[in-house]
Amino acid sequence: MRVLLLMLVLAIPSTFACTMDGQEGFMPENDMSIPVGSKNANSMTEERFNEIIDKVEAVYAPIIKKERRARLKVNRKWTDDTVNASAQQFWKLWIVNMYGGLARHPAVSDDGFALVVCHELGHHLGGAPKNTLPMGWASNEGQSDYFASLKCFRKVFGDDDNAAIISSMNIDAYAAAQCAAQWGNDSDKALCIRAAMAGKSLATLLGGGTRSVNFKTPDTSVVDSTNNRHPKGQCRLDTYFQGSLCTVPHTTDVSKSDATVGTCNRSKNDQMGVRPLCWYKP
Repeated sequence: MRVLLLMLVLAIPSTFACTMDGQEGFMPENDMSIPVGSKNANSMTEERFNEIIDKVEAVYAPIIKKERRARLKVNRKWTDDTVNASAQQFWKLWIVNMYGGLARHPAVSDDGFALVVCHELGHHLGGAPKNTLPMGWASNEGQSDYFASLKCFRKVFGDDDNAAIISSMNIDAYAAAQCAAQWGNDSDKALCIRAAMAGKSLATLLGGGTRSVNFKTPDTSVVDSTNNRHPKGQCRLDTYFQGSLCTVPHTTDVSKSDATVGTCNRSKNDQMGVRPLCWYKP
């Protein structure tokens, strides 16, 4: 019986939201490489790499098992120097591939790395809008970014002492003011700021430089149709930021087919927290 099941599994084609070799994944294809011990690496350690994944996995593995009848497997590729991440579905096996090269990139903070784990989970759980076939199971790149800060980061880190955590961070004043305007209590404000700064960490990497992205200068472009692929760095910062500003509870699930469920929307007269028009067409 086991042999028969193995044969059946091997016969079922798998599909990737991002290619497993990491060349086209969380970010577009790139030739960056940060091996273990590189002088260009940040302070990330293998222990911390695993601690962050453990924390996200502890929250979402039971959810995926109970609500989706699937199993989450996170491949922890610490020694892999690839600067990327990827996701795959293989029937009821839902895979996230996290690469050490990304975790070691100097632009990527600990929270930024956690937000990438959330992004990859977003391909599995982020809801509409989704990719077109053959990856129709996967939420697209922009929606995975939005889910990461709107739902996942809050769900995983909401019980932390976020006020204490951000007190030792270099906080963007504009982002802090926007979070304060949206959220009523100090704990929620701090969590919003923390998620926004995690997004800034990633957008700095995605934008290619420390001065190329800014909370105050959102991408003003407007797409004619929803872009399922990778938006530009500023557009992705805008998405992470708006996800952190949307006050819909993280306990309100998104929908596989209706992009307005569990999210902030212009159609509901929401002024903040909405998906940017630089990738999303309502």
